[in-house]
Amino acid sequence: MKEITLALAKGRVAKQTLAILEEMSVKFSEFTEDTRKLVIWDDSKKVRLILVKAVDVPTYVETGAADIGIVGKDVIMEDAKDVYELLDLEISRCKIAVAGFPEEEMEKRSSIIVASKYPNIAKRYFESKGRQADIIKLNGSIELAPLIGMSHVIVDIVETGNTLRENGLVVLEEIAESSARVIANKAGYATKTEEVQKMIKQLREGMAKINENRNS
Repeated sequence: MKEITLALAKGRVAKQTLAILEEMSVKFSEFTEDTRKLVIWDDSKKVRLILVKAVDVPTYVETGAADIGIVGKDVIMEDAKDVYELLDLEISRCKIAVAGFPEEEMEKRSSIIVASKYPNIAKRYFESKGRQADIIKLNGSIELAPLIGMSHVIVDIVETGNTLRENGLVVLEEIAESSARVIANKAGYATKTEEVQKMIKQLREGMAKINENRNS
């Protein structure tokens, strides 16, 4: 069996993914939430874990630096890469949505100003609705933009909606559902088909075990 490289971002997705794999006896004993190591092998030395920023996961996979990666659908949609999307892990669920003040009436504006860390998603969405939109790219504190008059609305991921409510904002329109997905390098999938399929099988069966334990 060839070794396989898995790209993950530290945080909740990594923690949940490794918990799923552990159900199938794929353990990374050296991994801790506060580790500074960027490359970690599983205990059997068959799976190499590389820790990268979430937005970079698709790039590592597309270039072949990683055979597979796990990242949110929002990241995949924002920066389309030439990779295979193989499995929905059904974790880290959220929505990509347009949000703003409750009284906002976007359809009455000839042009709308949108702040987002997802400019490509926002641009495609408003184009699909036939609306003229000026997109402002921000990297954080997106909710601030309408509060200070920088934008009319925002496009962002929404999980609980607590941050929106605390700032007087609401979801105006939903764009898409997002959750963690498994992606694979196309060339690597051809040369490491058995290894990639085994990993997918382990993830799928690990998910089933966790769900079974949760419901029992």
